[in-house]
Amino acid sequence: MNVVACRNSKTTPPKAFTVQAYQKQKANEMESPPTAGAFKSRKGEPTSFRKFYERGDFPIALEHDTKGNKIAWKVEIEKLDYHHYLPLFFDGLCETEHPYEFFARQGVHDMLEHGGSKILPVIPQLIIPIKNALNLRLKQVTCTTLKVLQHLVVSADMVGEALVPYYRQILPILNIFKNANKNSGDGIDYSQQKRENVGDLITETLEAFERHGGDDAFINIKYMVPTYESCILN
Repeated sequence: MNVVACRNSKTTPPKAFTVQAYQKQKANEMESPPTAGAFKSRKGEPTSFRKFYERGDFPIALEHDTKGNKIAWKVEIEKLDYHHYLPLFFDGLCETEHPYEFFARQGVHDMLEHGGSKILPVIPQLIIPIKNALNLRLKQVTCTTLKVLQHLVVSADMVGEALVPYYRQILPILNIFKNANKNSGDGIDYSQQKRENVGDLITETLEAFERHGGDDAFINIKYMVPTYESCILN
């Protein structure tokens, strides 16, 4: 057993950042350090949106027409309790399976379209669902969330300014993927036409934040995303 152990110790390369790794005779045999995993996708947990949907608590149904699927609301959207429903629909942005993904995404856009003054007071409740969706680092979820953020800042007065204090929760993931543009060489990148290019969507989102975030928006964006260049000052 001791002989086998000695042979294994000779063939196993030393791990990075250990005492053995700094010995000259083992420098060429050193194991590479593990990757940080900043771009690695995470596994999402079951959402409250899914639980409420399966329980039948949402006043929605699926409707088919010539343009595709849409939500048939059983009540007027303007009469919904936004403090209750809007955070739940934002929570569903983490979903990737049908029909949960469709209902959450379309439900958010419908509520932002008709919310008006009801949206601003709910902003603090939306930050954690937005952060959770971005932290999954899934391309589909990230693209959906970025489009929702662009819609959110123009959905009502003062919403853009209300988001500024929460940039520290929202922007770190955008900083990681800001330059994640697909290099297709001479080919055609169809993701740009479908608005599924993460790097482009992040740039569009940051520019929307700056345009609608008031006087303090740019300096706060620049603090979290140092490579961002102003779309107003330049």
